[in-house]
Order: sequence, then structure tokens, then C-alpha cells
Amino acid sequence: MRYQAYKRLGVLVPATNTTVEADFQRNLVPGVSIHSARLTIADGELSSATLDGMNSVLTNAVRDLAAAHVDAIAYGCTSGSFYKGPGWDEAVMKLIREIAGVPAVATSPSVVSALRASGAKRLCVVTPYPTDLNARLRMYLENAGFEVAVILGDQRSAARGHRAVNDQDPAEIAAFAIRNWTGDADALFCSCTAWRAMDAIPEIRAATGKPVITSNQATIWASMRLLAPSAAA
Repeated sequence: MRYQAYKRLGVLVPATNTTVEADFQRNLVPGVSIHSARLTIADGELSSATLDGMNSVLTNAVRDLAAAHVDAIAYGCTSGSFYKGPGWDEAVMKLIREIAGVPAVATSPSVVSALRASGAKRLCVVTPYPTDLNARLRMYLENAGFEVAVILGDQRSAARGHRAVNDQDPAEIAAFAIRNWTGDADALFCSCTAWRAMDAIPEIRAATGKPVITSNQATIWASMRLLAPSAAA
């Protein structure tokens, strides 16, 4: 039997996140395997302090993935790649490239690329974040050239910790997004790699008639552009 050579994708995942790997495993193109390293993070409401703590272990996690001889690395956290403002996303990818010596993507710039590819300029944004983090996300998206018409966090998950975000039913996510949709937006963005928003895309798109971008969807697309460009086109 002839050995099948696979491309290896390393994924950096917040330790409490149980959604990233499942979404990647279901949606990667054939011939790509996923290898994850978990970033220690305190459970509870997301804040700058908890994200600082998570990113403090980033260097060691990247080294662990490099030891697996991965072909590229994806930093699979939206808030962790935007919360420090413009330039932090690039700094994260630069750190990964320098340590591992392979191409890298991060969720927030992947989302920006996906939104631009959709032709969107005016956005409706829904999240499972607290108010402070939503303000930082608005700033990040506006700095990238988008107009944010609406940004709202679903407090059913935001106030109850990371497990509540991972376990929220996609039907609830879809209902929240549709309820807060503004008809004059060009696209809807569901932020957070722990949110099971990919499963909610068909229902949201059917109700809004507009492109729907999620954090994991965008990160998978960007990763595939590195590893299998023809499949991601």
C-alpha cells in the first residue's frame, strides 16, 4: 500500500475551546491533518487579563507544534488576535513564523480577508463577548476599513463562562443573529472561535439573504489558502 503524504496544519487553541478542532476536522480538505496545541486560559468572562494570561504561553505552544513538523500554523482565537488593537494580529503571526519557521494565519486578519472577499463594507456583528471586548472588536474592524452598523454580545453565554459559549445551541446563535440583523448591512459576522456559529450559517443566510462569515469559517479558509490554494479558491 502506497503511503499517503499529508499536509500538517498546526492549530493554537484556547484550552477551554472545544469548537475549533471539531469545525476544522469537519471542514478541512482531504489530505490535510490537524494537530493542536492548547493555550492555558482561565475560565470565566473574557477580559484583557485572561487573554494576556493565555498569550503568555504562546511561545511554548508554538514550539510544541513546530516539533510536530507542521507545514503551517493557525492561531485559532478571535479575541486573542484583536484585543490589543491594530498591529497585534500581525505581531502574533510574526512570532509564530519566527519560532516555527512556517507560514501562519490568525483568526482576526482571516476574518478581515473573508469580509473583503465578500465585498462587505457595512457590517452587522454578533458575539458572545462582554461589552468591553465588543468595543475593542468594533475598533479593530473600523481600523480595517469597515463600518460597523451593529455589534451586540449575547449575554446568555458572555456572562456564564467559556463552557456556556462552547455549548450554546447553534439554533440560539442563529436566532440571536437574526433578531439583531440590520437590513442595511452588507454582511453578518459571528465572532468567536468557541461559538458553534458555523452550524448556524444556513439559517442566518436564509433569513438575511446576505453573506455570513464566522471566525472558524474564515480561519479554515485562510489556512487552506496556505496549504491547498486550489481547494480554497
